[in-house]
Amino acid sequence: MNIAVIVAGGVGRRFGKDLPKQFLLLGDKSIIEHTVNQFEQHPNIDEIVIVSHEKYINRIEDFVQINDWKKLKHILKGGKERYESCWTAIKQYESYPEYNLIFHDAVRPLVSQEIITQTILALDKFNAVGVCIPATDTLFIVQEGGEFLAQVPDRSSIRHAQTPQGFKQHIIRKAYEIALLDPNFTSSDDCGIVLKYLPKEPIYMIPGTKSNIKITHKEDLLIIEKLYQSLIKNNNEN
Repeated sequence: MNIAVIVAGGVGRRFGKDLPKQFLLLGDKSIIEHTVNQFEQHPNIDEIVIVSHEKYINRIEDFVQINDWKKLKHILKGGKERYESCWTAIKQYESYPEYNLIFHDAVRPLVSQEIITQTILALDKFNAVGVCIPATDTLFIVQEGGEFLAQVPDRSSIRHAQTPQGFKQHIIRKAYEIALLDPNFTSSDDCGIVLKYLPKEPIYMIPGTKSNIKITHKEDLLIIEKLYQSLIKNNNEN
């Protein structure tokens, strides 16, 4: 079973809008509707779970009716931090250690069917799978305080992380169980948690796409709108 976990617990503090960014419109639908539709339409996704701030669960329930989502089985109450929301989904499937849990940011609405496919295929061979793209800019590591340059890492081995990130349920559960016992645990993405707390577990990387960007700032929404318009145009021409 392949379970898509849509992480939508954000409340949009950094975005400066009344609504969290996942509920803003992209074309004639909200961003989260576009995101969920990508997984709803994928033939190898068996179930979908959305983890949301409790304030917006009713809004998501309305989307279920509007879009007639058949695969959405659970809308779960998320936590204050992303890792708390992911842990909620992990516990939801604690009786199914063999399931694949595929975590995806609600605010990455242009994830492709191909990326979802490659994530699922990789989980046939590996217990943990990430998506990334090569870094194109030179990166700086600065000294504490950020005022002085400390190091310039080799860009050839640097990647920008994306989602989805996929795991066997028993692997991501084990990593979280260890992490949550660590008094110095700090929130990270799910691949980072597996890397730190299950360091012997290989994490396979598949290539992402530049269009699979995460909407974090206002300018990201403008970029997404342009990409979305371009995709619509290409689909109409084809």
